[in-house]
Amino acid sequence: MKKKLIITIAAGLLSFAGMFALAWLTAKTPTTTNAQQQAASGSEPERKLPKPRALAASLDEATQNQMRRAMTEEQFENLVYEVRERIQEYEDKLRGLGSREQRLQTAHNELKKDIEELNNLRVKLASTIAGLKEERDRLEKTRVEIEKAEQANLMSMAAAYDKMDSASASTILTNMAKVQSGTPNDAIKILYYMGDRTKANLLAELANAEPELAAYFCQRLKQIVVKK
Repeated sequence: MKKKLIITIAAGLLSFAGMFALAWLTAKTPTTTNAQQQAASGSEPERKLPKPRALAASLDEATQNQMRRAMTEEQFENLVYEVRERIQEYEDKLRGLGSREQRLQTAHNELKKDIEELNNLRVKLASTIAGLKEERDRLEKTRVEIEKAEQANLMSMAAAYDKMDSASASTILTNMAKVQSGTPNDAIKILYYMGDRTKANLLAELANAEPELAAYFCQRLKQIVVKK
């Protein structure tokens, strides 16, 4: 498309230039013919003084022809300059469009890449949140909560166990844990409120008789949460 436009404009310029040259040569032909005829006759024509009006008209006509020729040349130059400007403007627009398309394509590729990264991060974040939720649920299930309403009763029972010997206290807590079918929360809560010395002796006695249960009690004591 660009080549066809340039070829068309160039052909128009050449045609205009040819017509201009032909018109200019044709205008000069009569004057040259008259001069040749006068030279061939061998006799110098009689000089006559032109009338003032004829001289003025002749000068005006020559001046007008010169002015027309000058205006035609100026118009031709202006036309050539305008065509060149149009061609340059067209080429600049083509380059601008190409650069704009390249920038748009680059921005599109970057945006597509960012969207893919965001999707990957969203998947990872969803997986992480699901894992944290599962861990929270697991901790909540393993946590031993002591309600505020039962704290006074547990302290009273723990004080009674503190007065027993370690063997008797360990036997009672062992039976209590077995009765509660694997969730001996009451036994752990009482053990939590017992004195440190009595608690240590009871766990030592329990380690000899029920080592697995003693280890279980120690683990669950760390998971007690006292509500306020």
